[in-house]
Amino acid sequence: MTRSVAGLRCAACDTFVDIATPLSWRCPKSTDEDRHHVLRFEEAVEPLTAAEDSDDPLLAFGDRLAWRAFAAAHELSPEKCDRLTRELSAAVRDVDGSTFRVTPLARAEELSRVLGFTADGGVWVKDETGGVAGSHKARHLASISLHLLAAERLGLVPWSAGDRAPLAIASCGNAALAAATLASAMQWRLRVFVPSWANRVVTERLMALHADVVVCPRRAGDPPGDPCVREFRAAVAQGAVPFAVQGPENAWCLDSGRTIGWEIAASLEAAGTPPVDRLFVQVGGGALATCVLEGMAAAGPVPRLHPVQTEGCAPLARAWERCGGPAGAAEAARRWDECMEPWAEEPASAASGILDDETYDWVGVADALAVSGGSPVVVPEAAVLEAHEIGRRTTGIDVDHTGTAGLAGLLAVRDHVADDERVVVLFTGRERRPDH
Repeated sequence: MTRSVAGLRCAACDTFVDIATPLSWRCPKSTDEDRHHVLRFEEAVEPLTAAEDSDDPLLAFGDRLAWRAFAAAHELSPEKCDRLTRELSAAVRDVDGSTFRVTPLARAEELSRVLGFTADGGVWVKDETGGVAGSHKARHLASISLHLLAAERLGLVPWSAGDRAPLAIASCGNAALAAATLASAMQWRLRVFVPSWANRVVTERLMALHADVVVCPRRAGDPPGDPCVREFRAAVAQGAVPFAVQGPENAWCLDSGRTIGWEIAASLEAAGTPPVDRLFVQVGGGALATCVLEGMAAAGPVPRLHPVQTEGCAPLARAWERCGGPAGAAEAARRWDECMEPWAEEPASAASGILDDETYDWVGVADALAVSGGSPVVVPEAAVLEAHEIGRRTTGIDVDHTGTAGLAGLLAVRDHVADDERVVVLFTGRERRPDH
């Protein structure tokens, strides 16, 4: 049985967009005054439980991906979709030396011992540091890229190949690097909107990849919210393509992001590991947590989700409390205005990659929390630093502070986790140094 994605439906207003619609980034009813809409993929049949035999997740889980349903609606054959996927992966390899591949998931023996877990329990680490551009972010951008390339080949875009609309993203970390890598691979112009405190190593790499870096300082008298996001939205209003990892800005980032969850489920099943009890996922914009739990749900029972934010920027936990927790999750999308608001203080943490002023995909995270019976975790900065030290020392993985923030969540609630529980954390980003 082949999985069929019928289209996209807005969680806030119930508007339906047929899967054949090209460039269907945002809900048609989303406006500059009312951006609290998010499209979610709607399947016509139950998802498959097994992947094809390939080390490329975009091929291994190809028949589950919505971009291919879009292509099929316009009679682009599976063989041509495979060829397009391989071409993108090869072009990425030429730019970055890495490509899309299934990333490892394994029980971290020393970490489990240090944290006091028994042999029946422990911590399983999903290591995304070897992904494209050193993180998981390219997973989210892959389906946007393939949708764009397919639409272009089908003649369904309002530009010519020689005069493409530019891509745009608001990011100062792994998402920006992934976007610049993919843009370079596709030979597509990219504008990156970054804060004034952006990491110099990151901005230099962006410029080396020929991205146009736009610094967006936070000024007194600015309205609430991230100035980078404001400038990004202005660029999109002027015709740029939202090459974003936030569902409300581009729903297609929620398509291939699910491959991470599918991989986790497939890896655990192949290893004969009993069901996982808890899943700790660091949350900035919220797309990762949304996608991972949705992907795991395709294979059966889901673990309790614990989205992790820092005390220096925790809009999700506040919104979850305001909406009434599990009892209010079903109405989260309709209560967006009253529950989710930008973080008023200047965001601060060593885990700089999760300092989004808003949890843009909080509706998806709220759904995942309700389905899984989980709860948000807000960690002190000391736990962020401790998790980074312990995570690197016990696993040998060259991961950054953002990448170990999920582990920080486990450390913060370790006293409430039984010693025989099985826990998954994601190490999402490689440490950035001048030689990287």
